[in-house]
Amino acid sequence: MKADESYLESVKKQFLYYKMLGEKAIDQLEPEQLFVSFNDDTNSIATIIKHISGNMLSRWTDFLTSDGEKEWRNRDAEFENDIQSKEEVLYIWNKGWNCLENALENLKADQLSDIIYIRNEGHTVIEAINRQLAHYPYHVGQIVFYAKQLKNSEWNSLSIPKNKSGNYNAEKFAKEKEIKNFTDDELKRLK
Repeated sequence: MKADESYLESVKKQFLYYKMLGEKAIDQLEPEQLFVSFNDDTNSIATIIKHISGNMLSRWTDFLTSDGEKEWRNRDAEFENDIQSKEEVLYIWNKGWNCLENALENLKADQLSDIIYIRNEGHTVIEAINRQLAHYPYHVGQIVFYAKQLKNSEWNSLSIPKNKSGNYNAEKFAKEKEIKNFTDDELKRLK
């Protein structure tokens, strides 16, 4: 596999991983917890999701041929806490992720050095991907942190549980070396 193709496969897996983390955090919450804001300067999980989705729809719709900041995007409205249900939150979440996944699925390795524009600034496709690969995990981290605070002691760890690193490492080092790949079943569950 060429480096460009390998890069594309890697970023697809990374985006899917962060999507999965966000979903595992959301799944642990009661529906009303998605709408909690600790104060006027914080966003609820629902609002963060609305922003991520708005960004994804703007950046990845026709991303090779139109500016990533679409004229129809109303970024300020993404921060209005006006979503009514968990179903609506999940619909918005999936709409954004589906747009991103479709764009990446249709992207060819030889397009990675093409120039695209975000707010009239030129970026290579690789730079635009990397920009979003930093942006979305930043917000997924907020979702996970917020969800963990809301659940308090009832939280099921999404990574290595506290004080379990030794057990985790012992289990990993007891196995043969391997290259981490998602199985087809894992990829289906993530989509």
